Amino acid sequence: MTEAMHYKAAFERVKKLVMPDVLAKAEKEKKATGKDKTRWTRMANRWWQFRDYQPGTMRAIASIPRYIACSRSAKRPTFDFVSSDVHPDGKVVVFPFPDDYSFGILQSSAHWEWTKSRGGTQTARFTYTSETVFDTFAWPQFEISEGRVPRVPNLKKYEVQKSGTRGTRPSDAIEKIRAVADAARALRNLRREIMAANGWSLRELYKSLETPGENRLRTAHAALDAAVRTAYGMKPDEDILAFLLKLNLELADKEAKGEVITPPGLPAFVPEPESFVSRDCVRSPDDPEADGSTAKSAAEAAHFYITGKEEGPPYRVK
Repeated sequence: MTEAMHYKAAFERVKKLVMPDVLAKAEKEKKATGKDKTRWTRMANRWWQFRDYQPGTMRAIASIPRYIACSRSAKRPTFDFVSSDVHPDGKVVVFPFPDDYSFGILQSSAHWEWTKSRGGTQTARFTYTSETVFDTFAWPQFEISEGRVPRVPNLKKYEVQKSGTRGTRPSDAIEKIRAVADAARALRNLRREIMAANGWSLRELYKSLETPGENRLRTAHAALDAAVRTAYGMKPDEDILAFLLKLNLELADKEAKGEVITPPGLPAFVPEPESFVSRDCVRSPDDPEADGSTAKSAAEAAHFYITGKEEGPPYRVK
């Protein structure tokens, strides 16, 4: 603060016009949430600075070449990869995963149905909230049989995943994960093709699903959903929400007992994680790498998965 006070006129103006508003919102949010530390209390500690530069988000995306993003409030489930050089604002939900498998899970109807049931609503839009949606969303679980652990280059520590179908062979699990990633890539390739041919935005593309009839985008989504269901071990006609809620409760129980579960993101046992990081992402117009990610960015992604991956959030129902 003392450095900012050096610019007396500017500081006094911000103190008069900005400080009261920020402090009032911080106090209001504390009372509404019952928490001492919130988004607005964090900003209240530096009310004279740029409102919210999202330090946690910036740290999360700093070590990866791209991240998955979606609008915090949306009518349709539209996710996309964004270059880590593009810094998001508070209206964008950021998922710090650079791989196609994670994109496939998040873009699936399973995740969207969970979002609609657990998130908030604003008129005809659904609001994505980290605590009630992402933190409670159960990802596919893979149990790798003892003695059948695949070799992962440079991986110093390996923990056998202990949830999911018993006795899964690494090759079977990796095949399911690869199928989701391949379907996710195919979906995004098709989206770019159709948008380029029609001069559409992503929003305009997804509005086409509101019109009955054959639609290649609908077919691509169905293929992705089928691969995701297989990864979960979900039957084709099984109710998505009932399955996810049951899995959520099972995982919460396992965590309470100290058992290991498969956290969000590409599982740690997958070899060559860089092969799951494709080239496409939204980039700034002046980005010299506008044609896609490079071998360097792929290597950075591999480093992230092998040495820097954090544990997933606890699974809970609120």
